[in-house]
Amino acid sequence: MRAAGDTALTTTPAWRIAEMVRAKEISAEEIARHFLERIARLDPQLNAFITVAAERALEAARAVDASQHRGLLAGVPIGIKDLSATKDIRTTYGSLLHAERVPDADDISVERIRWAGAVIAGKTNVPEFGLRATTDNRLGDPCRNPWDASRTSGGSSGGSGAALAARLVPLATGSDAGGSIRIPASFCGVYGIKPTYGRVPSDYQRPGGWRRLSQNGPMANTVRDAAVLLNVQAGGDERDALSLRDAPPDFVEAACTPDVRGLRIAVSPDVDGTPTSPEVRRAVLDTAEKLLTLGASIEEAAPDVSSEEAMDTMMTLLLTDAAVELGPALDQGLGPHLTETAVEWVSEAMTWPAARYAAALRRMEWHIRRIADLFEHYDLWLLPTMAVPAFPVGEPPSVIDGKDVDPRWHFTPFCMHANLTGRPAASVPSGLSADGLPIGIQLVGRLGDEAAVLRASAALEQASPWAERLPPVA
Repeated sequence: MRAAGDTALTTTPAWRIAEMVRAKEISAEEIARHFLERIARLDPQLNAFITVAAERALEAARAVDASQHRGLLAGVPIGIKDLSATKDIRTTYGSLLHAERVPDADDISVERIRWAGAVIAGKTNVPEFGLRATTDNRLGDPCRNPWDASRTSGGSSGGSGAALAARLVPLATGSDAGGSIRIPASFCGVYGIKPTYGRVPSDYQRPGGWRRLSQNGPMANTVRDAAVLLNVQAGGDERDALSLRDAPPDFVEAACTPDVRGLRIAVSPDVDGTPTSPEVRRAVLDTAEKLLTLGASIEEAAPDVSSEEAMDTMMTLLLTDAAVELGPALDQGLGPHLTETAVEWVSEAMTWPAARYAAALRRMEWHIRRIADLFEHYDLWLLPTMAVPAFPVGEPPSVIDGKDVDPRWHFTPFCMHANLTGRPAASVPSGLSADGLPIGIQLVGRLGDEAAVLRASAALEQASPWAERLPPVA
């Protein structure tokens, strides 16, 4: 057996760790101790975890070692985003309102992850109720980027992105209503995929559920690891009325078939002229050239959409939902427990007429149609994940490529298209900026066709492996 301190474990893929545990080449407890030690040593620089469940993780690892049932994730330490309920492990949703809440049941996705033999190392950091695209809340210091600890990790799955990049865990979960898997994946240089809407069921009994926009999904350092976790998470459940009931495909098979030959791919360096860093545009065009070399058909094309209108639609839908969930807390005088941003946004949304929500639904329908028009001609859509690389904590850009922008959202204008339409979308690492910061590109697929997104992602990974690159905080 390997020793728990073996540094090779740090970069061993999750699928291989599970394989080793099933073959009894190493114990789940040894693996758990290795990664818990890394968390204890490195996470004070990052704040990737809100809660570390060390003792429960060791108990779970011992149970895996003693069990005859060793599933797809046997012995794999995993970080669970703190917007998902975890039985007997503190679940805060990033808010003082729930600072000491310990659920008595798991979210459906977490339930499946436990059954697959994974070991929950802890709960990864989130902004309050996932309302922001950076990870800061009133429970502690902001989550920081392992590539440069003065920079943001993104959000809302920022803790998961940072934990993966620093190799604090080999696998993590995210959720994505407006880019919350892909934003930190891009900023932290890891892989993340938002599945088709309904692919991964959830009970969503919490603020920030955002039905029809949000999906739980995997984040990982390799495409195959993400596919393994998606195999575990996916599949209909009667507790989720909107979950897809058809049997999902084998995502691992897709991830292990890196091939883009014959795929028709539309390329949009900035979609509708949205201000975008030249380095990001170059990353998209370089990726297009790489896909062309690998056998794909490439054309520069974009749907007839407005990013400004799409953002207004998205924010109307998200904040109306937040008002329904959090409005009662304000009525009960609990506003002081919330961040100023949450109080401001929810209070504003509570004043909106119903007609505003109805108009947003209508705009979403047309957005779905216009993106569908693009996919009548193409199999995949290649575009930026983010408009810029990671920026300093608390300092979102007000100018991008020489143009004045709204610092609240203009750094992330591209992810929402997949949320409004329910399409699968992944952020794929695409090298580093001149400042040594990761840049991600985005692949959006046809409804239900995560397999094509995974195959293309794997082809890019095979052509330019990224998992060997470790950030300074690793």
